[in-house]
Amino acid sequence: MAATVEDLYRNYGILADAKEDLSKHKDAYQVILDGVKGGPKEKRLAAQFIPKFFSSFPELADAAINAQLDLCEDEDVSIRRQAIKELPRFASGENLPRVADILTQLLQTDDSAEFNQVITALISIFKIDAKGTLGGLFSQILQGEDVVRERAIKFLSTKLKTMPDDTMTKEVEDYIFIETKKVLEDVTGEEFVLLMRILSGLKNMQTVSGRQQLVELVVEQAFLEQALNPADTDSVDRLLQCTRQALPLFSKNVHSTRFVTYFCEFVLPNLSLLTSPVAELDIQLEVLKLLAEMSPYCGDMDKLEVNLNMLFEKLLEFMPLPPEEENGENAANEEPKLQFSYVECLLFSFHQLGKKLPDFLIDKISAEKLKDFKIRLQYFARGLQVYIRQLRVALQGKTGDALKTEENKIKVVALKITNNINVLIKDLFHNPPSYKSTVTLSWKPVQKTEAAAAAIGQKRQSVEDIGATATTKKLPTNLPRRDARQIYNPPSGKYSASIGNFSNEQRGGFRGGRGRGFGGRGNRSRGRIY
Repeated sequence: MAATVEDLYRNYGILADAKEDLSKHKDAYQVILDGVKGGPKEKRLAAQFIPKFFSSFPELADAAINAQLDLCEDEDVSIRRQAIKELPRFASGENLPRVADILTQLLQTDDSAEFNQVITALISIFKIDAKGTLGGLFSQILQGEDVVRERAIKFLSTKLKTMPDDTMTKEVEDYIFIETKKVLEDVTGEEFVLLMRILSGLKNMQTVSGRQQLVELVVEQAFLEQALNPADTDSVDRLLQCTRQALPLFSKNVHSTRFVTYFCEFVLPNLSLLTSPVAELDIQLEVLKLLAEMSPYCGDMDKLEVNLNMLFEKLLEFMPLPPEEENGENAANEEPKLQFSYVECLLFSFHQLGKKLPDFLIDKISAEKLKDFKIRLQYFARGLQVYIRQLRVALQGKTGDALKTEENKIKVVALKITNNINVLIKDLFHNPPSYKSTVTLSWKPVQKTEAAAAAIGQKRQSVEDIGATATTKKLPTNLPRRDARQIYNPPSGKYSASIGNFSNEQRGGFRGGRGRGFGGRGNRSRGRIY
C-alpha cells in the first residue's frame, strides 16, 4: 500500500527527531521510499525526503536511488525536475559515477527547464568529483544513445572551460585526454570539431609538447597515409575538417610539414577534380587558403624540390600569358582573366617554401621556363596596377560606415589581395629572387606592428610605385601597350561576399545538419540503462 501525505510527514518527523539514532528507524525510511508509489503530492514529498536521509541508510542505498530514478522518469515534469534537482545529494563515494551516468542519460529530455536542471546537477557533482563525473559522461558517450552522446559531448565542450582550476587538475585533464582518444576512434565530423575544442582548451595542451600531441591526433584522423580520392565527398570533407583543426596548433615549434607535403603530393595535382562537400563552397580556393596558412610553419621536407615544383606548376596555371599581338592568331580571343584570390594563395605558399630552396628559380628550372614565368609575372603585375588604381579611386574618401557596406568590404579585401600579390611579385623579380618580404594574407587580421609598418610604407611609396620592378623593365613586344587598351576589367562576382571569411569551425563541411561524416558512426541506441 502506497504511503499517504500524512504517513510521509509523520515518518519524516520520526527521522528528523532521531538525530544520532537514525539507523534504528529503517522502517520509517522505507515508508518514505514507498511514497514514490503514491499520487503527485506524495511523489513531490518523496523526491525531497529520500535524499535528505539517504546517507544514514547504506543498506537501502540501491532501493533509495532506484526510487529517486522512478521519480526522474515520472510523467509529471514538475516531479521529474524536483527529483533531478535532488540527485546530486546521492553522489557520494562509489555512488557518484552511477549518478553521473544517470544524469548524462537524462540529457536526452526535450523539456528545456528539465534539461537545464540536469546541466546544473552535472556541474554540481563535477565539482565534488570531476574524475568520477567524467567516468559517467564518457561511459554514455562511448555506449549511449546518439542523442545522449551528442549532448554529453556538447556539455564537455562548453562547460569544462568554466570549471575552477582546483577542479581541473592535471590528473583530471590526463583522464580527459585518454578518454577522448577512445571516442575519436569513431566520430562524426561535428563530434571531431567539438572533441578537438575540448582538448585544445586543456591547460596541459597549451605547451609545445601538448600541441604536438594534438597535431598527432589530427594526423591520425586525416588519413594522411592514404592517397586522396578527389571524387569522394567524405574524404575531401575529412581532410578539410582535420586541416582546419590543426591550423591553430601550428607554430615555429609545431610544424605543418606532413599536411603541407600531403597537399602538394595529393591535393594540388587533383585540384580541379575536388568534389565540394558543400554546394556554395569554392573548394579550390578553400584548399589553397588552407595551404597558404600552413606554409609558414612547414619544417624540413623530404621531397622539397619535387613539392616546390608542383606548387610552381600549379601557380603557372593561374598566371596566364599575355594575349598575342593584334595581328596574331589569338587576336580575337578574350583577354585572360586574372584570378587574384587563387594567385595570392599559391604565390604566398611558393614564397614560403621557396625560402627553403632559394636557388629553385635559378638552378632547378630551365632558363626558358624562368623566362616564361617572368613574362607571366609582368603581365599579372600590369593587370594589378590597373585594378589597384580602380579600387583606390572607388574607396577614396570613404570612412566609417561607408566602408562597412558589402560592396566596399569586398573592395577593401580585393585591395589587400592585390597589394599582397604585388609585394610577392616584386620579391621574385629580384636578381637573384628574394624571399624576405612579409605579407598578411588578405583574410587574416593584420597584426598591430604590421599595420604600423604598412602605414609608414604608404607614406614612402605611392600606388604606382608598388610592383615597379615588374613594370619598369623592358617588356616583351607581344605585351599590349598600356595606352592601347585597358589591361583588365574585373569580372563581376570575382570577389564574393565571403571572400574574407575564414572560420575554422564553420566553413565547409558539416554545416546545416549535413549528417554523418568520417565514415559515420553506427546507431548505438540502447534505451536507458540505469
